[in-house]
Amino acid sequence: MTGSLVVVGDVLLDVDILADAHRLTPDAPVPVLEEVTRQARPGGAALAALLAARDPRLDVVLVAPLADDDAGRRVHELLDGRVEVIALPCTGRTPVKTRLRAGGQTVARLDNGGGITVADVAAEARAALRGASGVLVSDYGGGTTADAAVRAALSECVGRVASVWDPHPRGAEPVPGVALVTPNAAEAAAAGGGGPNMIGRSAAVAGAHEAAETLLRQWRCRSIVITLGARGALLCFGSGSSEIFPAAAASAGDTCGAGDCFAASAAIELATGALPSEAVARAVTAATTFVCGGGVGALADGPGHSPGSPQPVADVIARVRARGGIVVATGGCFDLLHAGHIETLSAARSLGDCLIVCLNSDASVRRLKGAGRPLQPEPDRAKVLAALRDVDAVVVFEDDTPEGVLSQLRPDIWVKGGDYAGDLLPETALVKQWGGVVVTVGYVGGRSTSELLALARQ
Repeated sequence: MTGSLVVVGDVLLDVDILADAHRLTPDAPVPVLEEVTRQARPGGAALAALLAARDPRLDVVLVAPLADDDAGRRVHELLDGRVEVIALPCTGRTPVKTRLRAGGQTVARLDNGGGITVADVAAEARAALRGASGVLVSDYGGGTTADAAVRAALSECVGRVASVWDPHPRGAEPVPGVALVTPNAAEAAAAGGGGPNMIGRSAAVAGAHEAAETLLRQWRCRSIVITLGARGALLCFGSGSSEIFPAAAASAGDTCGAGDCFAASAAIELATGALPSEAVARAVTAATTFVCGGGVGALADGPGHSPGSPQPVADVIARVRARGGIVVATGGCFDLLHAGHIETLSAARSLGDCLIVCLNSDASVRRLKGAGRPLQPEPDRAKVLAALRDVDAVVVFEDDTPEGVLSQLRPDIWVKGGDYAGDLLPETALVKQWGGVVVTVGYVGGRSTSELLALARQ
């Protein structure tokens, strides 16, 4: 690594209680939640720092008030070995936000702690900011960005290094000179004085452009990008026109943490030399894939993955098995994604509670398909698959057949396209060893990659 990204802001401890809800209470028509598992993760600026640290190009340093209490110590533990923490002396208690989730939805949230006030900006924190390649301010409305000493330290560095400010409706305005400010549509509307009636219009391109132009003047930043959820993002420099970056794929997944993923990705890209338009384009892709890949649920209590990459397969399987779910797997080269692939993946996902795609490596594809294949390298093939809502995780294997990776994953169901006969597959006997089954799904004729390539050459 050749530089550092310093993340400044408010720190939380986030807890998800994952539960089943199969019955109502006898005294009221409300669901009874039966806890399955409890997951903890860093929240606020600590989440942004964790996401940024998954990119190996820069060291990540978190500068934030962090109380010496149980929640604060838990945040330290979750960041240990991944993010350097410079704790600002403070008063108050580390905020804890607990979500109750059932059926993939948040049922309720319980908040406690808070009242954090910065007591001092230590020399170590100032030195980290002076030596940074980039700065990300992750404001969660806790008061850190309003502290005069913190603002002074930020003002000294934002004009000379790549800087991103992720604002909050209850937070302070960005210090002047920030390279890129990243509000969502609602935050931009509220900050621009539009009020509740403007929020809906801000989700449209015209409304977002109007809000961006207003905030550029108000905040005196160099550029502003308004994130529009599944619609993507709009980048504005105040020149009278804007650039829109559509999201590659919409997702119905948990969007918690998507804004942090977007800001972290943009900050890393700017700090490593990307243009603002390049940084925003990559941040949109990273945030979209993050949501499609399971969002913050893929990060809790364990090692994770770079923003925008497939979530760890072991985490997916562990969560599904913890709630008694069915693990489904399928495999292939997926060199040129076509309708036949989509049919297979959709059918496979419908059979269980998660779908793992076992992807042949580049070397494996070459051995199986010959010279000139694959058409796309394995990182690209994995990225495309991970962005599909039917795919929960992708694992690459090097062998010519998937027996090795199947022995590790031990899925309940192994799915192949309908051009195979289940009893003839060499992996059938293997899957039966742990009580799994092999099934085939419908085959879409004329949709193989080889046939499509032959048509393209005509």
